Amino acid sequence: MLVDAGVEIAGEAEDGEAALKQLAALKPDALFLDIRMPKLDGLTLAARWAELPPIVFVTAYDEHAVKAFEVNAVDYLLKPVRPERLGAAVERLRKRGASRVPAAAIEAVSPAKGTRIVTSARGTLRFFEAKEIARFWSSDKYTLFSAGGEEHMTEEPLDSLEARLGPHGFLRVHRAELIQLAQVKSLSVEDGITEAVLADGQRARVSRRSTADLRRALGV
Repeated sequence: MLVDAGVEIAGEAEDGEAALKQLAALKPDALFLDIRMPKLDGLTLAARWAELPPIVFVTAYDEHAVKAFEVNAVDYLLKPVRPERLGAAVERLRKRGASRVPAAAIEAVSPAKGTRIVTSARGTLRFFEAKEIARFWSSDKYTLFSAGGEEHMTEEPLDSLEARLGPHGFLRVHRAELIQLAQVKSLSVEDGITEAVLADGQRARVSRRSTADLRRALGV
């Protein structure tokens, strides 16, 4: 059964465990995977098994987008899937397939590896590069950041961002603040409170415990 020129459905499965058996038997080039499935949900399947083909998640729930891209999904389609979105996903899979042989080597040396930030609002997914963001701060159960003159929100917690972005020049300076070191223009101390003044004018409070680490990272 063809869904697009040169694309054929190799098999279908009703749950995650059946999907694994199909994958082992059919060895498809790509996997369209639902989030909520019996026995084994799609996110768990993608996270536990490394030897999977490129994945496109297809789901009715937009709140799982961040976790989906954390397991390197190629795309994330919301039901009902529009034909043009399906076509775009197939095209992304084709591009991924074209570079699949050297992918591991490319990702290993890429400075942007693991630095994509995903937001989801009203069914729209947006992607940002962390190098363009000076500061992340937590608010309730969400993480906020400023980009393009606007404030954005991601569900990824600050702890997770710290682990991902630490190797890329970010430092946790407060339990609620994560900043990009290259964006620090000055340190302000007033009434015993230290703040990092960033290139875009934002100010991030620095805890007493983190002050020495920040100074050391800045070479002062």
